Amino acid sequence: MGQLMEKYIEDAEKALLHTYNRYQIVLDKGEGVYLYDLEGKKYLDFVAGIAVFALGYGNQEYNDTLKGQIDKLLHTSNYYYNVPAIEAAKRIKKLSGMDRVFFTNSGAEAIEGAIKAARKYAFLKDGTTDHEIIAMNHSFHGRTMGALSVTGNAHYREAFEPGIGNIKFADYNDFDSVLACVTDKTCAIIMETVQGEGGLTPATEDFLKKVRALCDEKDMLLILDEIQCGMGRTGYNFAWQKFGVKPDIMTSAKALGCGVPVGAFMMNEKVGRNSLVAGDHGTTYGGNPLACAAVNKVLEIFERDDIAGHVQEVGPYLWEKLDELMAKHPQIKEHRGTGLMQGLVFEEPVAPIINKALENGLILINAGANILRFVPPLVIEKADVDAMVAILDKCID
Repeated sequence: MGQLMEKYIEDAEKALLHTYNRYQIVLDKGEGVYLYDLEGKKYLDFVAGIAVFALGYGNQEYNDTLKGQIDKLLHTSNYYYNVPAIEAAKRIKKLSGMDRVFFTNSGAEAIEGAIKAARKYAFLKDGTTDHEIIAMNHSFHGRTMGALSVTGNAHYREAFEPGIGNIKFADYNDFDSVLACVTDKTCAIIMETVQGEGGLTPATEDFLKKVRALCDEKDMLLILDEIQCGMGRTGYNFAWQKFGVKPDIMTSAKALGCGVPVGAFMMNEKVGRNSLVAGDHGTTYGGNPLACAAVNKVLEIFERDDIAGHVQEVGPYLWEKLDELMAKHPQIKEHRGTGLMQGLVFEEPVAPIINKALENGLILINAGANILRFVPPLVIEKADVDAMVAILDKCID
């Protein structure tokens, strides 16, 4: 590492709150599916800012849209309408099939809004505030207090208890476990359609359909977290669309803005008419013209260029190549995931492999100590998969 990069890392450790164990590189710019550090070293990126930069780096159409909006208007607050927010809301409704949209600044904020909408829906039915929400073990929904409260990992929660309360945890893909948690106070069930941080595990069609039917039977709301697995990553605009199991409330973020901090929660008309009203929820920055100009352009490109269709072509190729890698290396115990959201489970921690990959110009991250996670830009080609596997093969050796 050169002196310039060392100096910046030293300054960062003195100035930034140490809540991340960062890799020892300072990234400077990106181009296509490659990132470059301050010293000009080139890295093939199979992280995409944790499933964010779906369109890759330096997309000129996207960049020009943001530059144009910066010169026009950045912020107004939500006391006024703005055209980018209106256009973005129309596009995301079309892509998702949902009816009402609320723009946030992050995925965690989208989860907070989803929880509030579910509890308000239940409150309006019976006037009580002791309703329960069922979440899933090994889930991850965010770091704010509400999102943390429905995150199914006790380690993340223990120092910050008590959370928002009245949360029960069931086992993912185990319908009997969900049934055991249901009471007459249950108002919602929340889950990721594909668990991300919890190990790249997709919900099964049978599980999703049974949970959907249960919610219909008891007038409970199904909340699907599509923050990481949505926006084309599984080969569908949103992962639930593969099975046609439509949620009552859905959250989105990450690739929704492709780098601009933005999220959203969406709901069907039933929830829209019977939950949050003026004064119940708000955000100063949420839905600002800059963020929504990004969303609008991203959604336009996704639809026009059929990004989800491209994932359906490249995702199986990545699966095939990772399967070949698993057959070659006995320390790889399992291959999980779908689309361009896949993971390899190793018998030992993968940190040494990630560090070795960095040295060899490949950016990877984990999902739990023993799982390598692959969430590249959605515009990667088969040649990029080949290049990644060639480097990873050597690093595992």
